[in-house]
Amino acid sequence: MQFKKYIIIGLLGVGFSSCGEYHKVLKSDDSARKYAMAEELYKTGKYRRATELFKQIANEYAGRPQGERIFYMYGDAYYKLKQYTLAAYPFQRFQNLYPRSEKVAEVAFLEAKMFYIDTPEYSVDQQPTNEALEKLQLFLDKYPNSEYAKEASDMVVDLLTRLQKKEFEIAKQYNTIRDYQASMTSLDNFLANNPGSVFREEALYVRLNSAYEWAINSVEHKKKERLNTAKEAYEILLRSFPETKYRKEADKMLEKIESTLKNFS
Repeated sequence: MQFKKYIIIGLLGVGFSSCGEYHKVLKSDDSARKYAMAEELYKTGKYRRATELFKQIANEYAGRPQGERIFYMYGDAYYKLKQYTLAAYPFQRFQNLYPRSEKVAEVAFLEAKMFYIDTPEYSVDQQPTNEALEKLQLFLDKYPNSEYAKEASDMVVDLLTRLQKKEFEIAKQYNTIRDYQASMTSLDNFLANNPGSVFREEALYVRLNSAYEWAINSVEHKKKERLNTAKEAYEILLRSFPETKYRKEADKMLEKIESTLKNFS
């Protein structure tokens, strides 16, 4: 028991000594010692302390060979701490100062990825999503053959899908509140703007439902024309998706459309 006590005291002493050495170096004017300690702290995962030292010496080494390692570790430490706003500065400086570095593509990718990570859910303002898309596209344009290109492309697809989801949900909302004409117009715009969207099948079905409800509940002298519009919406859905998962509901609407149309024969 006494032996364990001495071990604990010894470990605490080492900890306090290490802490004291860090603060001593932090307050010193010795850039070389700060560089050496910052790199050691970075390598051992003590990123928060490392960034405090990198912050003090980065500009001094800017443009020099050592600066390439410093700005990389400086940005990466903040990245690992998930402090993306703070990581942006050293990453941008790295790209500007060392455009020929073998790590420049990685740094550009990490900078773009930070924007991606910080994007919000589809239901809120999507300005950050557009900014992330711009960053990722710039990366892909500059480094199309990078080892990070596939991951960046996947992020672009995810963000585009998110934007489509928001646009689709807005269009679908008109159907929910029974503004069927507005729903059809919004869905037509969505389908025209996003021809390959993963939401295309559902959008065509919702459009059919809006056209159907618009026709069935319309005034008598406009009903025939609107029923034919709804029938056309059914045909477009089935032509685009012959095995659609909405076939049962769509067929029920078609049956009602055709039976109602017989009244106008």
